[in-house]
Amino acid sequence: MTWLHDWSGIITGWLLFAIVLSGTLSVFRPEITLWMQPELTRQTVDSDQATEAAIAWLSAHASDSPSWYLDTATPRAPFTLAFWSDKNGYTQRPLDPVTGSPDGLRDTRGGEFFYRFHFELQLPYPWGRLLAGIAAMALLLTLITGIIAHRRFFADFFTFRPGKGQRSWLDAHNLLGVIALPFHLMIAFTGAVTLASLFFPWSATALYKGDTAGMQHDLNPAAIERPRSGTAAPLAPFDAILHTAQQHFGKTGIAQIAVVNPGDRAAVITMTAGNEDSIGITSHTISFDGPTGAILAEHIERRPAIMTYNVLYGLHVARFAPGVTRWLYFVSGLILTALIGTGLRLWTVSRARKVSHFSTILVARLNVGFIAGTPAAFASYFLVSRILPAGLADRAGLEIRCVFLIWGALLVFAALRPVRKAWPEILTLAAAACAAVALFSAPWHRAVDAAGAIIAILLAASFTFAARRSSLKNRII
Repeated sequence: MTWLHDWSGIITGWLLFAIVLSGTLSVFRPEITLWMQPELTRQTVDSDQATEAAIAWLSAHASDSPSWYLDTATPRAPFTLAFWSDKNGYTQRPLDPVTGSPDGLRDTRGGEFFYRFHFELQLPYPWGRLLAGIAAMALLLTLITGIIAHRRFFADFFTFRPGKGQRSWLDAHNLLGVIALPFHLMIAFTGAVTLASLFFPWSATALYKGDTAGMQHDLNPAAIERPRSGTAAPLAPFDAILHTAQQHFGKTGIAQIAVVNPGDRAAVITMTAGNEDSIGITSHTISFDGPTGAILAEHIERRPAIMTYNVLYGLHVARFAPGVTRWLYFVSGLILTALIGTGLRLWTVSRARKVSHFSTILVARLNVGFIAGTPAAFASYFLVSRILPAGLADRAGLEIRCVFLIWGALLVFAALRPVRKAWPEILTLAAAACAAVALFSAPWHRAVDAAGAIIAILLAASFTFAARRSSLKNRII
């Protein structure tokens, strides 16, 4: 079990480190997007008015798009997040809650970047999701074998001996593993379950024989698909459709809206209720006829198997979570990130006498590039978002490319520099980047800017402490 624990961790550890860190940040996905939109100064918005404004703008400027997808405005995200396709391809933009237009708001992926990277790794479908699914299963395997291998399970919770070299790293790794173990197991298991259909597609393949549309309809009977008729027809008054949906959904409100075939007689408007009052997701869906506003189908999910999946998925993404629970998710995610990092670090520390061995040198250099370089690269995403001109073409794509360019440069730097020197240098860079994020949060006229600055300052202090410790003489790096 110890052998399996060590090698399953070291093979997938760097990938898991990036996946878990990005997933931890995506707990505050709407807040990150809002931080990257300093133009949005409204504290509260009317969700229905913001939706109507967005639909009006899309009707005028994206009428040729085959479909629109909207995440409605919420207290956490006082803007409408819209997805549509145009001549330039896929477009995702926050829309002003008053005008419904993206004009005046800088083009940015915001927190969506971390959310998507967490399970897609910025790779084409399905390769990123396959790698993320493999990593999730490896994490679950590593946790279970770690529990079996560490016989002093409860004693580890109360044991930490600083300044003892390898012993200290092992104590830290054990403590981080035990202190939030229920969260670690839950997040690994639910992460693997959400991507399970990629690894076990055979039951659906055998039952539906390639009929993907039939399978999707059975999963959500209220999702109506109609081919485009070619006959133009405007959408029915949207305020009436929103009012009808609100009456059916009750206090849960409207979370997502899809408009398929807009401007066509075959247009369908599908609305999904929110899930802030329950752990599970996607429990209530209504489809409307676009031109008339009549209800075509309505479905409230009560099937046990699908409800079980929805609850597991809901536990993973934590959209239901109130403020305190979100912070617990965030802190637990940082603990899991540190658990993976200390495990990778412990592997090289335990083999310090074999520093000339190629595998030890390789792992040591990759550790520097990933454990210290990933936070620095992710922090640069926030800086680039504030530095790039607001009206720059393809600005959102350039933000993401800068992250990977900086990340790649840090990996190369870690590969070329002596390991003992690379650790404090890249950790210092990460600390400086976090401190700069705190500065760019000023003036703190919004709660999200103040919270972002406080988190950035705490992270900068942590990286400064780590850089100082790693630069001490005679310390094993």
